[in-house]
Amino acid sequence: MIPTTGKTVHVQHRASIGFVFAIVLIDMLGFGIVIPVLPGLIMHLARVPIATAAEYAGWLGAGYAAMQFVFAPIIGNLSDRFGRRPVLLASILALAIDYLIQAAAPSMSWLVLGRIIAGITGASFSAAYAYIADVTPPEKRAASFGLMGMAFGIGFVVGPALGGLLGAISPRLPFLFAGVMALANFTFGFFTLRESLPPERRRPFDWRQANALASLKALRKQSGAVLWFVGALGVWQLAHIVYPSTWSYFAIAAYGFTTQQVGLGLALVGFSSALVQGLGLRVLLPRIGERRAVMLGIGGLCGAAVLYALAVPHWQVWVAIMVGSLQGFVQPSIAGLNSRAIDARSQGELQGAVQSIGSIAAIVGPVLYTQALARFSGPHAIAQIPAMPLLISAAISLVALALFLKGAALLARESQLSNSTSQ
Repeated sequence: MIPTTGKTVHVQHRASIGFVFAIVLIDMLGFGIVIPVLPGLIMHLARVPIATAAEYAGWLGAGYAAMQFVFAPIIGNLSDRFGRRPVLLASILALAIDYLIQAAAPSMSWLVLGRIIAGITGASFSAAYAYIADVTPPEKRAASFGLMGMAFGIGFVVGPALGGLLGAISPRLPFLFAGVMALANFTFGFFTLRESLPPERRRPFDWRQANALASLKALRKQSGAVLWFVGALGVWQLAHIVYPSTWSYFAIAAYGFTTQQVGLGLALVGFSSALVQGLGLRVLLPRIGERRAVMLGIGGLCGAAVLYALAVPHWQVWVAIMVGSLQGFVQPSIAGLNSRAIDARSQGELQGAVQSIGSIAAIVGPVLYTQALARFSGPHAIAQIPAMPLLISAAISLVALALFLKGAALLARESQLSNSTSQ
């Protein structure tokens, strides 16, 4: 259990954040490292051409997201019952074994099984975010959640690059490397990760509550703002997923980028987003608050979409990327307010519901944006607007803003009512 007083608390708090940061970072590195070699491995195992392999990859991605939709609430609720440490360690160990299975997969069916298991173990992010909520004061949670976003950004940059280098040696080597990293992470966590949820703050596990809809229904009894915040996070993720879904294809269609330029652009997207979430939140958020931070971030996404649509010289694309990095303020700020609305016993349930709803975006978003790109670029386009996916994303982000503002107003009223009742 993590102490709650004295100088030791500060040291252990920072150490705990570092442990979970490492967990998320290595998980994301493991996810990104297999991306460059997955098409070739599918072609080899299924004996199909690249176009068919792309279809198979789409189904694998949908299956991965579907597993997260189902298992994120289960893992979150389990962490509320048994504590964060055993759930996180079990997930990391299962992920390590899974990557080793994929490295040795003798057939396509084994690879499919491996990706399904990866989706299940990837749902451990709900327990990781709950851990952060446990060890962080409510007013500082947004900045701590930003560190998790920083881990995502670093993994997004380093993972695929490392996977490309290792994949040039063998298409199975990135899976093996990811498995070894996960095993090392498990060993590291086994000896250093401290439990954050004391027994007196745990609650019984109920299978009937271990799904997103039941969880949200229960959480709503604590605060009506939760539904608005979870809705805002889900819609926001649908807007944000335009980048991994279509940015590289858009850059080629709109600007004729080379492979090297696409890689540089994606690296800059990941790096700038990590910088904003890791440092910008800590500096700016205490001064402007979560509400303005979300407005600033969504303004950055919308401004970037317009710049992408109007950009002609390449240097304008780099400006658009930097403006778009402001969107790194959005998710941690909403998540911080959301966790503040719920008591300490229900943080795992909350984070599981958030991740489950967000996984819907991983199913719907890629289809939506790739279809938009196909309809608005190329010789058979309705109109030559390659930036249409980004413009659609900007419109969706405004819906997320409206949901967030409604939730923030409701939370403020609930806080005022609570204060007046206690006086």
